Amino acid sequence: MGPMRYAWASATDPGKVRKHNEDSVYPRDLGVDESGFIAAVADGMGGHIGGEVASGIAISTVADSDHLTPEETLHAANLAVIDGILDNPRLAGMGTTLTLASFGDQGALTVAHVGDSRAYLARDGTIEQLTTDHSMVAELVAAGEITPAQAKVHPYRSVITRAVGLERNIEVDVLDKPLEVGDRVLLCSDGLTSMLDDTNISAVLAKGDDVAATVWELVDAANAAGGEDNITVVLIDVVE
Repeated sequence: MGPMRYAWASATDPGKVRKHNEDSVYPRDLGVDESGFIAAVADGMGGHIGGEVASGIAISTVADSDHLTPEETLHAANLAVIDGILDNPRLAGMGTTLTLASFGDQGALTVAHVGDSRAYLARDGTIEQLTTDHSMVAELVAAGEITPAQAKVHPYRSVITRAVGLERNIEVDVLDKPLEVGDRVLLCSDGLTSMLDDTNISAVLAKGDDVAATVWELVDAANAAGGEDNITVVLIDVVE
């Protein structure tokens, strides 16, 4: 099999309610690549200054992670955020989610993940959530204590149980998935998934061909549904 080509685009928007955007995204541009590349979404927390700083540090680490594995990159981002707090103690308590996808030239996808941002794979009209949310409600649903419908309105639905920057030793989820031509991989912050369920997301991905138009269709749909949080998406198409 020859090298795979990927087309990607990203979008980030404050949403309808928040004045500041604490999300960060990589890459910020759109393009096509056949040598393999990295994409990532980070959703910061800890007050708008801290959240913005934490997600920015995490994404800067991703951008400079040429010789690291995805898992090593998350550990490096974690230490970088902690160092940022040591340099500026007023930022104590800041942290961020980080969901990173590495695309190999032969179609090998590796995802490394901490927090409740998500990676999805859309294939043949179906959508699969590749990541597990590290959140209180996801753990309650997994334990059978609440239903997914109850999770959507639960008062603790935004409480995450694992984040980058909170402690030196961090547990990172890593998964591998072989990709096929026609696949679409979506990385997103919970500003998208708290407004749109998987069925709605899948519908947008199924009808939109152009990656740049589709990322903004997702943002617009989340805003139309209320836009209660910052919305960030990266969409990667396996084109050949």
